[in-house]
Amino acid sequence: MWYFAWILGVLMACFAAIINAMWLEFEGYPAEAAPAEPPPPPDQF
Repeated sequence: MWYFAWILGVLMACFAAIINAMWLEFEGYPAEAAPAEPPPPPDQF
């Protein structure tokens, strides 16, 4: 019954991938995050 363990492993991997994708969509991407501090005005250096 190796096929039973194999199909369970495949299903668990698919489930983990789906949960990971849902979590990533919920949390957002780090590159899309707003900067912590706005840049200074152009006249101040």
